[in-house]
Amino acid sequence: MMGRFFNVIFIIGLLLVSITKVPSVQADITTEIIRTQVEQITTIGELSIGEEGIASVSVLPELYERCGFCLLWDNPDNVTTLMQEIANIGEDGLNPEDYHFRALSKLHARIKAAESPVPEMLADFDLLLTDSLIRLGYHLIFGKVDPEDLDPHWNLSIEIDDRDPVVSVEEVLKTGDLVKALDDLRPTHIAYKNLKIALAKYRDIQAGGGWKPLPTGETLKIGMTDDRVPALRKRLSISGDLQDATIDSTFFDEQVQKAVKHFQRRHRLTVDGAVGKNTLEALNVPVETRIDQIRVNLDRARWVLHAIGGKFVLVDIAGFQAYFFLEDGIIWESRVQVGRPYRRTPVFRSDIKYLVFNPTWTVPPGILRRDILPAVKKNPNYLKERNINVIDRQGNIINQDAIDWSQYPKRGFPYMLRQDPGPNNALGLIKTMFPNKHLVYLHDTPSRSLFERENRTFSSGCIRVEKPFELAELLLGNPAKWNQESFNAVIASKKPHTITLPKHIPVLLLYWTVAVDQEGKVHFKKDPYNRDKAVLEGLEEEFKFRKRPFGKQRPTL
Repeated sequence: MMGRFFNVIFIIGLLLVSITKVPSVQADITTEIIRTQVEQITTIGELSIGEEGIASVSVLPELYERCGFCLLWDNPDNVTTLMQEIANIGEDGLNPEDYHFRALSKLHARIKAAESPVPEMLADFDLLLTDSLIRLGYHLIFGKVDPEDLDPHWNLSIEIDDRDPVVSVEEVLKTGDLVKALDDLRPTHIAYKNLKIALAKYRDIQAGGGWKPLPTGETLKIGMTDDRVPALRKRLSISGDLQDATIDSTFFDEQVQKAVKHFQRRHRLTVDGAVGKNTLEALNVPVETRIDQIRVNLDRARWVLHAIGGKFVLVDIAGFQAYFFLEDGIIWESRVQVGRPYRRTPVFRSDIKYLVFNPTWTVPPGILRRDILPAVKKNPNYLKERNINVIDRQGNIINQDAIDWSQYPKRGFPYMLRQDPGPNNALGLIKTMFPNKHLVYLHDTPSRSLFERENRTFSSGCIRVEKPFELAELLLGNPAKWNQESFNAVIASKKPHTITLPKHIPVLLLYWTVAVDQEGKVHFKKDPYNRDKAVLEGLEEEFKFRKRPFGKQRPTL
């Protein structure tokens, strides 16, 4: 509804004639006003025009200094194009008001209504247009929400070319090709385009009234007749899961079951075709919430999709999946287990450098303190049962029975715990290494049954992979030499064996709660670490003026 309101204002504005040529005396006064306003930015670092704050304290001043504080928006077509782009920015999940849309629309109307627009009005309009263009471009490149504000460990940078942004804006205004220029700033990855299509689809559903929550009751299954089935049929029809079916029937038939399974697959639920507690809960999530979920993931896409391309491994933490990408295509995927909510798998980028077969497992300090030491106190045979040795600083194995475990963790533990290789090793039979300060990596696991669970948050932060040897073969890229047969030979030695990759391969650990598959179906996932809320709050906040640079990876506006 808000987007339609902005568009109405914009259309009314377009019925008005754009700015006429400014007389020379008036132009001189306008120039001096702009000079004064720009000097305020450069001296005290901020400027307000009415209730609108100017965010660009670096690019905007230089733009006006380079042209002698002239009016940059003397081409009416540029004004029209920018206003249309701002009016439509909701398609990217952003808010037109972050780009002065209401203030610009009012000023545009006042300028037309005046026989001779006053210089102050022309200067204000020009400065707001320039600031809105810079804001818009900045958000399309980096996203509105700064991921570093949410995660101090964030290390995914966006590589942008060395072109001077001031020169780029000058050229855009000179050529008048604002539409292409702004579109070039959006991520080109198909995932971004698909999320935009999904947002439009669910906004259409919202405009049509959305869906009503289904009543609670016993689990609905195939073969049942129930008064709630018509409401279920309608709900599934609205979201496109049920097609060409009678809505009013109270009978839960095969067609409804098929639609429920389709819905369950899209929402990463157990696919049993029955409407139990979890499925009912997902069905009753309002369409407005789903729209916000897509908007959140569009901003996440702006954070990272500029940097994604070529060959890489991606771990979707919220989706409990890992993928191997070749260019824009997925050639491999596997279920994974990730960190428990209180031991979250971090989001970061690294490079896979080598593989270790028959790995030993050295217990990290955090797991030692929180898990192992308390377990040993309860069960003196805990370490022996798991083939874990106590090692001193010289690498010697220590007699576990001679250790007074009661004094730890009150004192610093002077030893290291290391688990021998084998099928019961916590890392399984292979680990994929990308050195990082989090001590997180991809690895095999003896806990195979947990891959069948709906929510797979079981690890202490590492990523357990269901098909680690398939991934190893792809990473090594030499199936004639390294294949399942040769892997088995290495494993049979029962000794640790390291294989270095011929070329490092990027790995990205990311967090997505919405995805669009190759058939265009929108998949919604749960938010196991409750990370969507902070991103949504950032999107809903008014644009904040910042005197500091926008994060280590973000240049100053």
